Amino acid sequence: MKPDQSPANPCFSSGPTSKRPGWSAGALSSDSLGRSHRAKGPKARIQKVIDDSRSILGIPDDYLLGLVPGSDTGAFELSMWNLLGQTGVDVCCWESFGQGWLSDIRNQLKLSDVRVFEADYGELPDLTETNADRDIVFTWNGTTSGVKVPNADWIAADRSGLTLCDATSAVFAMQLDWQKLDVVTWSWQKVLGGEAGQGMLALSPRAVERLESYTPPWPLPKVFRLTKSGKLINGIFAAATINTPSMLAVEDQLDSLQWAKDLGGLSALIERSEANLAVVRDWAQQSDWADFLAVKPEHCSSTSICLKITDAWFTEKNNDKQKSIIKELVTLLDAEGAAYDVGGYRDAPPGIRIWGGATVDANDVAILLPWLDWAYATQKGA
Repeated sequence: MKPDQSPANPCFSSGPTSKRPGWSAGALSSDSLGRSHRAKGPKARIQKVIDDSRSILGIPDDYLLGLVPGSDTGAFELSMWNLLGQTGVDVCCWESFGQGWLSDIRNQLKLSDVRVFEADYGELPDLTETNADRDIVFTWNGTTSGVKVPNADWIAADRSGLTLCDATSAVFAMQLDWQKLDVVTWSWQKVLGGEAGQGMLALSPRAVERLESYTPPWPLPKVFRLTKSGKLINGIFAAATINTPSMLAVEDQLDSLQWAKDLGGLSALIERSEANLAVVRDWAQQSDWADFLAVKPEHCSSTSICLKITDAWFTEKNNDKQKSIIKELVTLLDAEGAAYDVGGYRDAPPGIRIWGGATVDANDVAILLPWLDWAYATQKGA
């Protein structure tokens, strides 16, 4: 039967994600708006984003943290363009964003000494086969597959290569082993529900040493440059951004960070996200038509919760028909105001993706799930 209750917040998009509970534009400070981002006051607001992020995430004191252009994509691209090429690189990919980094490494940077560790959607490659003497590129959480790295035990503490980690849908929702990571990037529009456009870049001392001792053989556009005359541009990590950020987005991020602190910090954020996954897990165990795309429970993401349809009525259809059914299901949920933007990623197997980050309430997830049952049954009976 059609449910008679709808989620208080039907925003389940995997990016940009839902705003925090109780968010309103009126809660944002406007003192920095209309000002130069290099003026004392606005610059202090940018620095506060850096300081609060470092504090909540527990980033080591000797790591640098700064804002860069182009969201997580920009942050990770400039990291690869500045750092890769000195040694061989091992690329781990099991979903579309990892495949994108691999494509750029091969086709744009044109590196030849590249080893690839791949897995199909729903699985992880054997990460223990990577070589600590080479650079390693990987995503902590596969946003489009719902498959995460469970830990960093496979990364050697005494490595000579660098680890470059795209952590955009993991930061603020999962515990990262910072000492095993040399480059970490993320964006504001994921776990804390901020606005898009700016990326965050954290660098270990080993990454900084590479930047100052290695010059890549390709030209770097201005928005990618982290060094000048062989020295790190320190201002980037002291609120002097490469280009002009949106101060409205800065204020919005500060609001999200304050909410995170009031909530109890990283442990509370992780707890909220894990609670969302637990609700879906309980439902999936009883479902006769849906299951997690992730094959192993320990690899299930608590943020980008990806579901596959296991019912024979669906699986026996060709890919185009499956995509059509999912599109109609998503449209139906949208029209009912029950869920927005829950279709799986376009390159992933046809399915459903529910954002379960900290800004989403577990009660709303619980209310959503009967709607999924109803929408699927409606499509099946049409």
